[in-house]
Amino acid sequence: MRILHVVSYYDPHIGGIEQVAKDCVNALRGVAEQRVICFNHEKGDANGEVGGVGVLRAGCFAKISSQSLSFSYPRLLKRTMKEFSPDVVIFHYPNPFLAHFLLPALKKRRNCKLILYWHLDITRQKILGKFFKGQTERLLRRAEVVVATSPNYIDGSPFLATVREKCRVIPNCANLLHTKTDAADRARAEELRTVYAGKIVLFAFGRHVPYKGMEYLVRASKLLDDRFVVLIGGEGPLTHSLRELAQDDPKVVFTGRLSDEDLRAHLLASDIFCFPSITKNEAFGIALAEAMMYGKPCVTFTIEGSGVNYVSLRGVTGEEAENGNVEEFAEAIVRLADHPKLREQYGEAAKERAEKLFSPEHFSERIRRLVGEAAGAAKE
Repeated sequence: MRILHVVSYYDPHIGGIEQVAKDCVNALRGVAEQRVICFNHEKGDANGEVGGVGVLRAGCFAKISSQSLSFSYPRLLKRTMKEFSPDVVIFHYPNPFLAHFLLPALKKRRNCKLILYWHLDITRQKILGKFFKGQTERLLRRAEVVVATSPNYIDGSPFLATVREKCRVIPNCANLLHTKTDAADRARAEELRTVYAGKIVLFAFGRHVPYKGMEYLVRASKLLDDRFVVLIGGEGPLTHSLRELAQDDPKVVFTGRLSDEDLRAHLLASDIFCFPSITKNEAFGIALAEAMMYGKPCVTFTIEGSGVNYVSLRGVTGEEAENGNVEEFAEAIVRLADHPKLREQYGEAAKERAEKLFSPEHFSERIRRLVGEAAGAAKE
């Protein structure tokens, strides 16, 4: 069996969709011959390997509305489809530019099965989403199966709701590099606990972009008393403005971008994990699942149609606040701080849920089963 993975970018490029694509590749090692085609994060085409899997990268000449554009991509995709001749294509959506060339390529290979991996609806670029509505509907018709990362997203997506019978839920998995700890991680965590002795440690990490909602966490911190310290990891376009917003609040500490080792230590050292994302652009919340692996009670906003509130359950693994309501978010944090046994209860439930649903083993098993079914259909 030959599988072609079609994704915008791939390792070493860092991002949620890129990580899921890599998880798919890793899950299918030893099951199939695999190739990846993506954009190059540097200029010019490149052909190489990542972990023994061939990766073809098309050079880009521009990026418009978060969409990379490439002159060479159509030629490289056509050549790959002909020479590699995949039995199954896993296409990581959304990417209208790639879909424009993939659909006709699949039309010429009717026995090739398409697995449409639906990460999120196009929500920010509303005009772009409407313009490509017809293309998206053709993708859904062509797909043998559509992967959604949560049942919430199927219910909340106007597209997925129309093809519910094709949808399969495969939750994303926690990154082993972020969750497999050792003695050095535990020692570093103890150092952090010493630095913040006597404090209730809140931790959040992620890109500093609007939909991640870090601004709301900073504003919530201003409503908390001095029992707390708020550690915010990551960087991004909003880092400077976040620092300015927090300049009069000594509780907030920006850690900068964290190595895998430091991330593990911060997760171990924290008491409560804060996940302040506010829009459906946060379709799942891998960081949330990772924190739950550590047995951390979580505080989130309620995001209609997002998988965030599937990952962490209100009143089971953590607390939820009305979307964008800073006061409620702060109140949820204080409630957990005031009730240590509730934190412990939520933390235990979070760990149990994460190990059951969001482990790499669970993910690999479901991906292999799905691809096996698609490949079986391809032979019929």
